[in-house]
Amino acid sequence: MTIEDTYRYIISAYFGVREMDSYDLKEYVLKDIKEYITDFVNQNPSPNFDFEKEAEKIKDETSLKTKLQDAVSLLNKMDNAPIELTLQITQRLKKL
Repeated sequence: MTIEDTYRYIISAYFGVREMDSYDLKEYVLKDIKEYITDFVNQNPSPNFDFEKEAEKIKDETSLKTKLQDAVSLLNKMDNAPIELTLQITQRLKKL
């Protein structure tokens, strides 16, 4: 997976978590994901890739199902991600 693909996946996961209005503590998780994104971008600079433009594109063009799937995948990789949120996203994916 390229740096750009990994970034797309992380951003998609961020927007997937944003869709989870039923989870009261999602703002804390979003903050953790933002820090994860910032660290990733700082460690993997890509001068020919516009990270902000790509984030807007993902926000508008990626399906909800993909965003939620990416969110589950990323949350499983993060050390402090709440299991309750992962379970809620999984349940929502089953309904789609």
